Amino acid sequence: MSSTLLPPSHDATPVSTPASADEPVPYDFRRPTTLSREHARTLELAFETFARQWGTQLTARVRVLSQVTLESVTMQTYDDYIARLPATTAMVLCAIEGLDARAVFQFPAAGALNWVSHILGSPHAVDVEERKFTGIEQTLVRNLVTETLEDLHYSLGGLLKSTVTVDAIHYNAQFAQAATKSDLMLVAAFSIRVGERSLLATVALPGDAVLPQLGEENPIDTGGHAVELLHEHIVHVPMELALSVNDAQITPEQILNLSVGDVLRLPHPSHRPLNLTVDGQRLGTAAAGSHAGRIAAVVVSTEENTL
Repeated sequence: MSSTLLPPSHDATPVSTPASADEPVPYDFRRPTTLSREHARTLELAFETFARQWGTQLTARVRVLSQVTLESVTMQTYDDYIARLPATTAMVLCAIEGLDARAVFQFPAAGALNWVSHILGSPHAVDVEERKFTGIEQTLVRNLVTETLEDLHYSLGGLLKSTVTVDAIHYNAQFAQAATKSDLMLVAAFSIRVGERSLLATVALPGDAVLPQLGEENPIDTGGHAVELLHEHIVHVPMELALSVNDAQITPEQILNLSVGDVLRLPHPSHRPLNLTVDGQRLGTAAAGSHAGRIAAVVVSTEENTL
């Protein structure tokens, strides 16, 4: 899925096809992933349902065939979220019962004005510049988002228990102040096609409004189980096991003069077991043998190596 949040130009440009699920994504250690795979999938299914509901609602309101497609679901700080938005855009802030942080519906104002023109009866798309809404336009956009919030509650079900209501509309992402810079936000990106016009929009929900309902597993890893998780992973890592004799030291001259038939004396008594090593580290001793037609090692002793 594509994670691009910047909207396309106002002309009819196709939305880029989402990337394959198997395509690798660069990992940013400064912004580590905070959603477990199970929680991410749960949210994707919920927002996909919301996208279908939103598309149906838009079709009914603007009376033009509309489609909404989920592009991505990510966890970001509010500061990272607004940094990726265009300087001028429509941001509908929504109050959430019991929380200071607010949800955000973001989309290009020019795209919303095109929706408004259809609602008012225009059969064709209109070309307008990014600008603030007039009083009538703002009322129509608020009504649209209010109906969309009902679809959001239905789609997320028990994941969003608090009441959400439209609060205000801003046109500058840097001054919207829906949350503090460090607040975690669940950001869902959507491509919206109304008739022949397409745009990208985002819905950002405060993490505190959704994460507690995702289950007992905390999606934000505090490191409390780091030792257990590390041990669980390490015990299944493949390692090289080998039998070896004690190392012998020889000079470069001896190596250069080696020929077929030469005998090298090794400082390993023939009666002593061979060294049992794991990735070059001595683990104990073992005697050479055979098992089922293959060379095998019979463990004679083990030793603890703290190096």
